[in-house]
Amino acid sequence: MMSPARAALRLTLFLLWTVAVALPYAALMGARLPHRWLARVYWRSVTRIIGLRVRLVRGRFTRARPLLILSNHTSYLDIVVLGALADAGFVAKSEVGTWPGFGLLARLGRTVFVERKRASTGKGRDDIARRLTEGEPLVLFPEGTSNDGNRVLPFKSALLAVAEPRRRVAAAPDAVAAGPPLCIQPVSLAYTRLDGLPIGYGWRPFYAWYGDMDLAPHLWTVLGLGTVTAEVIVHDPVDPAAYPSRKALAQKCHALVASGVSELLSGRGPATDRHREDTPHDDAGDP
Repeated sequence: MMSPARAALRLTLFLLWTVAVALPYAALMGARLPHRWLARVYWRSVTRIIGLRVRLVRGRFTRARPLLILSNHTSYLDIVVLGALADAGFVAKSEVGTWPGFGLLARLGRTVFVERKRASTGKGRDDIARRLTEGEPLVLFPEGTSNDGNRVLPFKSALLAVAEPRRRVAAAPDAVAAGPPLCIQPVSLAYTRLDGLPIGYGWRPFYAWYGDMDLAPHLWTVLGLGTVTAEVIVHDPVDPAAYPSRKALAQKCHALVASGVSELLSGRGPATDRHREDTPHDDAGDP
């Protein structure tokens, strides 16, 4: 049952916590000191504040670099879930940078903003490649949009051009050409339980944000509900060099992610895995 009082309390705590972290985080960034650790502390605390229980069902993030993480996309909550599990930045559509509040968070998190226009694909690809060469893992949602949480949309392959081994970035061609090969790691994410009870088909849109849904009322509803469980499967890394084209690579990653989402939504899998305690844990396989 949605509780306005619960929503108000969670929103207030979220805003206070965000303000408390934003200034020291910005200071660390400005001084070029290590700061990604504070981002994960922030997201881990946000999960507790908003009633989001994160479970890593299976898998570990690789320590290989450069690393591009590919995940299905259901909601803005995906950023909280993956931010709590991985020391990684995000790739987002350019409009996110203009959203009140969320845009500031995205910029503080050094999000790579990309245009959805075909003419701008090359710039987005190069911006992603440049950040990866700096050693920072990035999370990309290759569906290109969020959906209702019941399926995984086809992956768009355009931005996976960054995986082509001879691709050079105009600003730093030698660094990119000489660097180690890109590692890609698919991730499956699903919202499976509300207050311990399975979330059925009809309840998933309460957490999925897609189509023409308005952000503010959707967020208010989410904050007023009980404790939701998000389950994650981290698949084995995929070697881009093993696939003849980025489309083939996208199809392989889509098949892995879709299979994992289906497993999570259906409740399949070993009982010992499915009842692991809440993450994030430091031994979960940090990037």
